Amino acid sequence: MAERRAGRLLLAAALVALLGYAAILLLMHARQRSLVYYPAHTRVAASATDFELRRDDVVLRGWQLNPGRTDALLYFGGNAERIEASREDFAAWFGTRTVYLVAYRGYGASDGEPEQDALLADALALYDDVRRRHPGGDIGVVGRSLGSGVAAWVASQRPVSRLTLVTPFDGLAQVARAHYPWLPVDLLLQERYPSAGFLHGYRGRVLVLRAGHDTVVPPASTDRLVAALPVPPQVVMFPDDGHNTLSGDPAYGRALADFMR
Repeated sequence: MAERRAGRLLLAAALVALLGYAAILLLMHARQRSLVYYPAHTRVAASATDFELRRDDVVLRGWQLNPGRTDALLYFGGNAERIEASREDFAAWFGTRTVYLVAYRGYGASDGEPEQDALLADALALYDDVRRRHPGGDIGVVGRSLGSGVAAWVASQRPVSRLTLVTPFDGLAQVARAHYPWLPVDLLLQERYPSAGFLHGYRGRVLVLRAGHDTVVPPASTDRLVAALPVPPQVVMFPDDGHNTLSGDPAYGRALADFMR
């Protein structure tokens, strides 16, 4: 009798644990975009911007620096980055280029809600708009963290001779797998940004900036991206910096400017 009762208790405990795990999976699947995108503290008034790109359903807003240059540069920021904070630095670092800092949908003063397919389509629309503005110029692309996935997509779909990837990953699923090894990430994740897959045929020049103390993007993820590139990239390591601090290193701006010059 006691053994039967103990067996029932073990079965009940296992069932509770299984139901709890299933509930966690459902919650993670439902809330995954809130774990990938952090637009709330990036919001600014539309009147604070000076550039607009009208899409079918939203208006994307941002800033244009160094207007009137022949060449251009597109910057795609991190998942919680206030891109306007870089305006002064970018204007100085890329003085020979007109720089476009345009917030993702849902970020800054841009309309809409962020999600992968929309962000990738917006990025191509931005490139095409900038190409019309700079018909004979070179367009360089810089992407940081989440933005490295967006930048990789643009480089795979449009002519980009120089691509800079800051703290990049081979794919968001691989990053999530490292942080949540107990979850079936491949089944749950919709926001994937498979940068290595995007760039499998890219033959342009690539600069990769890495942080020695990156606790967000595992080093192995960046290693796999570097190894997957058809043309070996230039890699600059910032050994004393973390994922969010390397941009404060004086060598960061020099590396970006030298590569795009």
